[in-house]
Parts: sequence; structure tokens; C-alpha cells
Amino acid sequence: MTMTLDELTGAEGEFRAGGTDLMARPARGPHIDLTGVAALAGGITWRADGSARIGALTTVAVLARDERLAAAYPSLARTAAGLATPQIREAGTLGGNLLQRNRCPYFRSPAFTCHQKGGTSCPARDGIGLHATVIESGPCIAPHPSSLAMALLGYEAQVEVHGRGLVPVGELYSDDPARDHLLGPGEVLVAVELPPPLPGERGAYKRAIGRAEAEWPLAEATARVVVEDGAIVFATVAVGGVARTPLRLPEVEEALVGGESLERAADLAARRCAPGGPAAYKAALLTGTVLEVLERCTAD
Repeated sequence: MTMTLDELTGAEGEFRAGGTDLMARPARGPHIDLTGVAALAGGITWRADGSARIGALTTVAVLARDERLAAAYPSLARTAAGLATPQIREAGTLGGNLLQRNRCPYFRSPAFTCHQKGGTSCPARDGIGLHATVIESGPCIAPHPSSLAMALLGYEAQVEVHGRGLVPVGELYSDDPARDHLLGPGEVLVAVELPPPLPGERGAYKRAIGRAEAEWPLAEATARVVVEDGAIVFATVAVGGVARTPLRLPEVEEALVGGESLERAADLAARRCAPGGPAAYKAALLTGTVLEVLERCTAD
């Protein structure tokens, strides 16, 4: 049965689009299929000013292979092309990627309780922490799983939430240890709005992973820069896999625009990192990842 957005707002259950995340978790109630909701229809709409609107049901594969998107928003397109596997990119959606749950094995296992499941502890702190956060902001150390959220943060994108209007993508997330996003029950993410790209801007993406492909990132980064007469005059740098939310790094951006070398700017990325913990190794990995994405972005 096809439902309208207003009907979805009052529906009880967990929304399902591509299902690549939801079907990998234990069922926690009824599922509501979104694939027939016309208002969420996938696709990229271009406006006269060069801005774009992307429907929530647009698949990751469409983002990865759309030539106009790659030209206008290269960091986003390259992030989409780098995540998951070809099969998952064909099924997974933009909205689903932004609102997926974290991949902490303790959250996913029925044998453990944690903050994510209403508990009062984080078993990852004393257990397996290879993928844990290295930038701490609360009791839960499960990193945010959305690579696309990180890329959109760098583009200062907004999301349209039915009943709320446009919301900056960063406001979808907080350090709340019990939540991976801040949409309430029945709230629906309709689309993503991207501002017009800047003239001459460049973009790049890099993820550090434990195998050649099809792996969750240990650290990842996107960058956008505008270079004039050999100097960076505009920059955004965003990182993922290292904190409870996707993060912008304004200190790195300011250093780049201020004339610092790529190496010195990248070194600033590690200043937020905790000195100890199960993922302390990520501090150096984050610095290297940011440096590489900056080098890719500024290469002639």
C-alpha cells in the first residue's frame, strides 16, 4: 500500500528503504516500507543556480556514477563510490545511509547491554575497540557510520525533514550515547539540498581501511578547496570513523587558508584525539588520512 508523508508521520514501526542496515539487525518491531512513497522518490534535480536536490530514496550507486554530480560535488560522488560493495550501493539509499545505526559489535549482539540499548555502560571500552572513537565526547565510543553524512557536512548541505523543513545536516546528529541520529519516531527525511558549488573548487575523499575494499573505515576524510595563484583561499575538511558524529575540522580549514603547509594543517586533526583508549592508534591514522585527502585535493 502506498502511503503519504502525513500517514508516515503517524505510523508505528521502523522505516525501511533499501534495508541493507535494518535487515542486518535483530527485528525490533514492525517495518514500514518506504519504497513506494512518491515524495521520497530517488533522483537528482538540478536548479538554474547549479544547486541540487537529491531524493532520500536515491541509491548510493546513482550518486557514485552520476557524471554531473561528480563534476559539481566530487567529494560526495567519490565518497559514495568508495563505501560498501557494488551490491549494497545498488540497494542502499541516501536517506538510509544518513540514518543507519552504528556497527558496534556490542550494540549488535543480544548478549550485551549498552547505552544504545538503554543500559548504563559501554562494553567496548574494555573489549574489542578496533573501530572505536578516538575523539571522545561522551560515554559511548561507537563511531558514527555514515560516510555520506561526513561528505555532506563538508558541503554545508541541508536535509528536508517532513514537518520541520530544512535542517543543516550536522543537526541530525549529537553526542547522545543512546542515539545515532535525532529524528524522532515517525519523522521522515525527504531529501538533501546542496548549495551551488564554488567556481573552481576541487574535492577529494580518502578512507583508511583494514583490507583492500568493502570494509568499514577506521578513519576517513573529505576536503574541498579553492586554489588561487597557488594559495588555498577556501577550504572545508570533514572526517568520519573517529567520533560519535561526523565532524568538520575548522582548525585545519583555518590553517590551510592562513597559508600553513598541508603537513602542519593535517597535524592539527589529531589535537582532538584522546591519548589513550582502545583506538588511540587512530590519532596518527587520522593525521595521515587528512594529509592524503589534502594532497589529492591540491594536486595539479
